[in-house]
Amino acid sequence: MVYLAHTAHAQLGALWLSCVGWTLTAVALGLIQWRVWQVSDREFISSGLAWVGIWRTCFNSHTMVSPGFKVMHCKYISLTEAFTPPEIQAGQVLMVLSLLAGLCGNAGGVYALRNIYFGMGKDTPLRLSFFATGALCLLAAVMSLIPLVWNLTSVVTNQTIKFPPEFKMPQAPHSQHVGCGIGVGMMGTILMIVSGIIFCMYKIPARPQRGIQPSLTEQVHVDRSSRAQPVSDSQGGGNNPAFESHEHL
Repeated sequence: MVYLAHTAHAQLGALWLSCVGWTLTAVALGLIQWRVWQVSDREFISSGLAWVGIWRTCFNSHTMVSPGFKVMHCKYISLTEAFTPPEIQAGQVLMVLSLLAGLCGNAGGVYALRNIYFGMGKDTPLRLSFFATGALCLLAAVMSLIPLVWNLTSVVTNQTIKFPPEFKMPQAPHSQHVGCGIGVGMMGTILMIVSGIIFCMYKIPARPQRGIQPSLTEQVHVDRSSRAQPVSDSQGGGNNPAFESHEHL
């Protein structure tokens, strides 16, 4: 098989980028700091800050404590609740699908590079394998980018959420800004986009044409033939009389 390991160094780096991007996307999915609300009423929210993620909303309180948290009160945001805004619903669905697509993309990258570096791609379409890997990485990036940009726009335009009374959240914050959850998700999405493009750009180099330079086997054969040729009379050589006399005995 033709040696191709030197052709996939960029794709090896792309695999590293996609793994880091997938990890950042998973971290962003679990963070609650997508939206940071600053509130003036501190009856329940002691710190004056509340965090709204795509799975739950939390705030520090000295009067209300959730089980499993020290001084933090959290409430789960359900997908089917009437108050849940569409950007959070999209985040709950698309971010999970993005993780699945990114995981399949990383697995495809490992498979393609395994065929390259271990010479096991004799019957495997390497170009198609890398292209499918890049397509999965780009699909994962698009699915995570939609809820990230949507929630970012909601924060910039100061959109509010009508939480039920049991959440103890104000109907509208005094002000709000983008949290680190969106920033981490954006960084992971950018890495997934870059890795997907690099995977899709892989090309198998053209094979060298035969007949331009003799092979090593042909060179050895010619060399042995030239050594085996007898010395001709024109070069000053002749029959050895001593050898002839031994033949007549």
